[in-house]
Amino acid sequence: MNIIDLHCDALLKLWEGKGDLSFRDEEKLDTNLERLKKGKVKIQCFAIFIPPELKAEEQFQVALDQVDYFYTEVIGRNEEMKHIKDWESIYSLQAHEIGAILTLEGVDCIGNDLHKLRILYHLGVRSVGLTWNFANLAADGVGEPRGAGLTSFGKEIVALNNTYHVLTDVSHLAEKGFWEVMELADYPIASHSNSKSICPHRRNLTDQQALALFQKNGIIHVVYHPAFTSSKNTATIADLLRHIDHFCSLGGVKQIGLGSDFDGIDEYIIGLENASKHQDLINELLKYYSEEDVKGFAGRNFLEHLPV
Repeated sequence: MNIIDLHCDALLKLWEGKGDLSFRDEEKLDTNLERLKKGKVKIQCFAIFIPPELKAEEQFQVALDQVDYFYTEVIGRNEEMKHIKDWESIYSLQAHEIGAILTLEGVDCIGNDLHKLRILYHLGVRSVGLTWNFANLAADGVGEPRGAGLTSFGKEIVALNNTYHVLTDVSHLAEKGFWEVMELADYPIASHSNSKSICPHRRNLTDQQALALFQKNGIIHVVYHPAFTSSKNTATIADLLRHIDHFCSLGGVKQIGLGSDFDGIDEYIIGLENASKHQDLINELLKYYSEEDVKGFAGRNFLEHLPV
């Protein structure tokens, strides 16, 4: 069953590797090409993520460097990988091709310059998360004690996302900012978040947040990070299924997807250690849900809610 994965951090690892890592078969990459093929991943989103310790004046260049690795190492050296720069291109993927979508995790790198954001749109970014865990000029992340909402600049970003038919990603966003995004965004999603009712981690979504996303036609993509999945020291696929089941109980069966966070995590759900293991999750889901529902979770729900 074909998979659409809304979040991985392979570009960060490629950038950290300074050109020494091969996207095709590098063991250090959870989402290398061989593993994507084995896991039957049809579309993989690749996040641009800037380490927060970098100086502000360095960040946009690092974003461009990661985009360059996307173009040269991910796309340029692998004919099976096809860059999805606009949503309609998804429908022209051939049977042997894997779609690759650029996303932005936190707008810190653009400073206060919307021109830089438009450059990233032109380079192919199709989803924008306003924050990582900390505060920036757009909003507060879930790790900022202040817990403020969107700034005027943050609201401008959401408006620009709407204009360009770009997704606004609420994963990592402080709750007050989340509710403001719900008011402003035409195309909200959570690219990699679980249920706070099942695992009370700050990165997860409350039932009220989940319901709001469903009402706004958004998708919640469950994340494979043990810390967001279980309050125990380890997590299993059965633990992840509890999150999916809970979101279904809230009416979201047609609005659940997958957002692994591979290459951005260093601990793994047992049985979901890299992209080659996606089908193990699918096989477990098929024990409890209809094939049609599981096809939705795997990727069809996302395709039926594209911002077009």
